[in-house]
Order: sequence, then C-alpha cells, then structure tokens
Amino acid sequence: MDDLLFEDAVTAEMEEEIPVPEKPKKSIKAEIIDWAKTLLFYCVIPLLVFQTFCFMASVPTGSMETTIPVGAQVITTRVFNKDNINRGDIVVFDSEELEIILIKRCIGLPGDSVRFDGTGDVYVNGELLDEPYVSSWSDFEGEFSVPEDCYFFVGDNRSGSLDARFWENPYINKSDIKGKARFIIFPFSSFGILE
Repeated sequence: MDDLLFEDAVTAEMEEEIPVPEKPKKSIKAEIIDWAKTLLFYCVIPLLVFQTFCFMASVPTGSMETTIPVGAQVITTRVFNKDNINRGDIVVFDSEELEIILIKRCIGLPGDSVRFDGTGDVYVNGELLDEPYVSSWSDFEGEFSVPEDCYFFVGDNRSGSLDARFWENPYINKSDIKGKARFIIFPFSSFGILE
C-alpha cells in the first residue's frame, strides 16, 4: 500500500516538474505566408496545370447530337503533336472561315479521299467507314481529297450539321487544331467520357 502511495507521489511530482511547452505564436506575416503557400499549392498550381494541358469548350448547335447535346460544356485536352489526331476523334478547332471555335468529328486525315455516296454511307480511301456514332444521315453526295497537313471534320448529326461538306474551304489546317474533346461535365444528364 505504501509503495502505491509512494509511486503516486513520485508520478504527481514528475508531472508537476515537466512543463508543458507553449505553442509559439506566429506573427501575422508568418500566418499570411502559410496561407499563401496553401493557396498556391491547392489552387494556383492545379489551375495552371489545367490551363496548360486542358481547356473548356462549348457546343452552340445540334451538329454533334446525340453524342454532345446543344450547350454542353466539354473538357478538352490540348494537342501538342497534331499527328496524334486519328479518324473518329472529336476535335476542337478554330474555323477561320466561320470565325468561331467548332467541335466536330474527324473523318479525313491528310492524304485521304472522302466520298459521300448520297445514301448516308461514307467511304474513306474506297472503304466504307464504320460510324456507329452518327445520329442522323443525309443524302449529301460529294468527294473530297484532304491535302497534306489538313483534316476533314463533320458533325455526328449529319442532317443538321453545317460542316466541311458545305464550307468554302472544307479542310482545316493542323495549325488551327486546339485539342481533343474528352469529357462532358454539363449538362449532368450527359456527364461522361466522349467516344
């Protein structure tokens, strides 16, 4: 019993002797610097990374329905190597002729021959193009030879798209390509990856 009382007394004495260190108070300047570092790390750096590699694009018309609805907001990744554009990609580009930024599907690569046969079928270099993404067909008939360093773009809603088939200059130079549309973020009913 005496041993227990002695241990309690020693423990109490030790606790009294050990001072609890006080947390040093930061100056206002140090506090502001800490907040600035946090803001930079969690807000500014991710924003700069996003702006360097991505941007938002909007679809003002129904030319890409039902793949992309009218007014949709789309995350687009910048394309630094334009040779990475493939047939079937949904691409954001600058139209000098229309003086706006457009989103269309690439169906013609540099050097391709693209033919619309009037029944809705499209042939690229003599082979029927498989297009499961097309939402409406048109009876348009015509043939195009895509020059080097250029691409040929059309909408998925063929009967409701003002696209390369009808432009004065149907070919978009690779220097006018901004990026590939990747992901719909709005409207939420269409939220998801683009294919």
